[in-house]
Amino acid sequence: MSMLNTITNYAADYFPMLLRKDNPKFVTETGKPVYGIVAEFDETPKVFKAAQKVRDAGYSKWDLHSPFPIHDIEEAMGFKPTKLPLMAGGAAIVGVTIAVLLQWGTSAYLYPTVVQGKPFEAWQPFVPIMFELGVLLTAFMCLFGMLALNGLPRWHHPLFTHDRFARVSNDRFFIVIEACDPSFEPTKVKKLLEEAGGQHITLVADSD
Repeated sequence: MSMLNTITNYAADYFPMLLRKDNPKFVTETGKPVYGIVAEFDETPKVFKAAQKVRDAGYSKWDLHSPFPIHDIEEAMGFKPTKLPLMAGGAAIVGVTIAVLLQWGTSAYLYPTVVQGKPFEAWQPFVPIMFELGVLLTAFMCLFGMLALNGLPRWHHPLFTHDRFARVSNDRFFIVIEACDPSFEPTKVKKLLEEAGGQHITLVADSD
């Protein structure tokens, strides 16, 4: 799948009235697209070991849901470092650049005005605006970048149609492997989750 198709499918979750996803690779008997396969676990050590098995199997589009934080689960799931710091750094550079160009262009070319005998292109008076605009764009990038990377806000999720998933906020753990994973094959995924100790393994349809 190309990067453009990936972005389009991702955006279609938020703007279904404007964009449509590609034809699903797997569908249910009723013709609905398959979201993924979910397995239930009743103990923390079991779901931790299961996460390691899924990670080692090479799956990249999957998630683990827990009623509370699990120590070292990031390593067990094979999390990569977040791209948010790079995004924030880029936003800061853009903000400072805009501030410099705006003030320099205004004071040196559009409206050259002598202020306290300083040269038109003196950079020292630009510092407060450079700082403020850099911080402003960085803050916006941190907020909206975090939401985008986490896939939020999303008012409905296919897992909400799975009745047993409601226990994720109480006493159960769930691992779901999504159908958009390049290695997804229902039979192999089900076998892997069974070997990992998963219970109530269920195929979940997408809401489309």
